[in-house]
Amino acid sequence: MCGIAGLQITNPELRPRLGEFLVPMLGMLAGRGPDSTGVAIYNDDAPPGMVKYSLRAPRDGYDWDGLARAMNNADNHGAGDGTGPPEVRHRGRDAVLVTERGADHVRDLLASLDPQVRIFGFGAAIEVYKDTGPAPDVCARYGVAGMTGYQGVGHTRMATESAVTTEHSHPFAVAPDLALVHNGSFSNYASIRRDLTDAGVRFDTDNDSEVAARYLAREMAAGVSGTDLAEALRRLMKVFDGFYTLLVASGSSLAVVRDSFACKPMVIAQTPDYVAVGSEYVALADLPGIEKAEVFEPAPEEIFTWPA
Repeated sequence: MCGIAGLQITNPELRPRLGEFLVPMLGMLAGRGPDSTGVAIYNDDAPPGMVKYSLRAPRDGYDWDGLARAMNNADNHGAGDGTGPPEVRHRGRDAVLVTERGADHVRDLLASLDPQVRIFGFGAAIEVYKDTGPAPDVCARYGVAGMTGYQGVGHTRMATESAVTTEHSHPFAVAPDLALVHNGSFSNYASIRRDLTDAGVRFDTDNDSEVAARYLAREMAAGVSGTDLAEALRRLMKVFDGFYTLLVASGSSLAVVRDSFACKPMVIAQTPDYVAVGSEYVALADLPGIEKAEVFEPAPEEIFTWPA
């Protein structure tokens, strides 16, 4: 099971309605995955050179402003990079911190100040919100319906390979502005995980989907022969065995691929205003202009990509 939904808006006038469109899509797929729900929202609202970090609170009522001050104090009492305290954007129990600090530096700061705070995504555009529970509850908890942006992917999870926790929820966003959601399972992910671990790749969970996300991130970071998202997915299909449909987003593109048997469903709708994907057509049926859309199912091992 599991439900996948994605939306890339090409008409700028519709960007303020991204969350308004995405939430009902996930609601229609809630029955496919009642265990947990997550979204990655892409919005280019950060100043140039700044990075947004989606952080998970270890408890309700967390003092995010205090954490931001502590991060700034730690820098000023140490090397002192002069960037100032991060901007704090509260969202439900969690928060997005906006700062010039790089990912390795932020991870080190969090490890020293509060190792219970988790990074669920980071980049110039991406924000990640995920939690246990059905789609309507999780989306309401974080105010997803009111979110704006140019692109979003979401997932409703029925757990098969690992525990039902927020950390095991999708999307897996393990590199700057990269997010993966997955319906299906990989049969050989354990051996691939061992190879990646031996190569120095760090994992946060034992979820098979995280292995795919880490593999894609490594391939794209290597940049061999101009590796882009489509090429990284072609390499993934040669290495990973199993039954799967993947929806992957980067800061500039959206991509879909199904395995060679295409047993996991996926429907695509294209209009001049947007590209929408979902595990079932019912998730797309209420989008504006859907009656005039080009609607089709991707063929086995056929990679579709769309630029933002």
